[in-house]
Amino acid sequence: MIPVNEPLLDGNEKKYLMECIDTGWISSEGPFVKEFEEKFSAKVGRKYGIAVCNGSAALDVAVAALGLKEGDEVIIPTFTIISCANAIIRAGAIPVLIDSDPYTWNMDVNQIESRITPKTRAIMVVHIYGLPVDMDPVMRIAKKYGLKIIEDAAEAHGQTYKRKPCGSFGDISVFSFYPNKHVTTGEGGMVVTDNEELAERCRSLRNLCFQANRRFVHEEMGWNFRMTNLQAAIGLAQLERLDEFVIKKRNMGKYYTQKLKDIESIQLPLEKTSYADNIYWVYGIVLNDQLNFDADKMMKHLAAKNIGTRPFFYPMHEQPVFHKMGLFVNESYPVAEIISRKGFYVPSGLTLTEAQMDEVVKVIKEELN
Repeated sequence: MIPVNEPLLDGNEKKYLMECIDTGWISSEGPFVKEFEEKFSAKVGRKYGIAVCNGSAALDVAVAALGLKEGDEVIIPTFTIISCANAIIRAGAIPVLIDSDPYTWNMDVNQIESRITPKTRAIMVVHIYGLPVDMDPVMRIAKKYGLKIIEDAAEAHGQTYKRKPCGSFGDISVFSFYPNKHVTTGEGGMVVTDNEELAERCRSLRNLCFQANRRFVHEEMGWNFRMTNLQAAIGLAQLERLDEFVIKKRNMGKYYTQKLKDIESIQLPLEKTSYADNIYWVYGIVLNDQLNFDADKMMKHLAAKNIGTRPFFYPMHEQPVFHKMGLFVNESYPVAEIISRKGFYVPSGLTLTEAQMDEVVKVIKEELN
């Protein structure tokens, strides 16, 4: 089986982990946590970094730190991971959905302004699969209406928008360090911001809202979302190689495109836009309408030939759990619906070899023929 992803851990990961073990610093109190926060936030052009236990936790902390409350509306893409909507709903706020751009697969920024109401408080942008959201229009709209921006850069490690790092836009940004990310800690996440008050608020929320002088007296509720020194040690070793990883991913994406570009029945990822080159976090494929089967059937055929795949996101407006809550009833976002049914991604991990990519291409061509 060629796995859909396998992390590359052949740098200083083992050395730093042994340091944790030898010194006994394995909890969130260890020195690697602070070092990882400082170096990662600097890498993405932010003043402050707050490490947490996963990317979903980062979203929960970011939403809470901004003070979003019951009845507030937050504009988000319907085509994203459910963590984005979960964080908003758990805060009592209301997600307001935007359809996708059919070429970048990101939220269609041209639809944002029409969804703004007097209750709108924030826009959550999510960079999808390797290309960033077109941020200039989003920033103009946010300024015009006095809205906060939450930037989900979980899939955009090392990506830039007009040469400015993804994760440096808006009021607060979040990252995930799941094993399929360019920087992994196994599980883990990071909140980054330039606002000192927001940063302190995030640190408190991720640490059960302990008080400095009265540790076990709590004025409000937070979470235990702390990152361990072990996780941070791995993350630091990964961060040292981020630029190398981005180059490798871009080369992999270009290789796939060169081999698959003549197949008329599939849509491949855009190589670039006017504001960014693709970093191919994953290599996505969308089946054209001329094919009388969907991504699920194609993925089963590939699995039978030992090719690992993963489906595209399932839109928020079609999630059964949200329908049970009475959300998004009778809403339709046609672009997201098409790409979620027809889209999937193929092996894209950093350990992937050229021979493995050749095998993936060969099997795809066989199945489509």
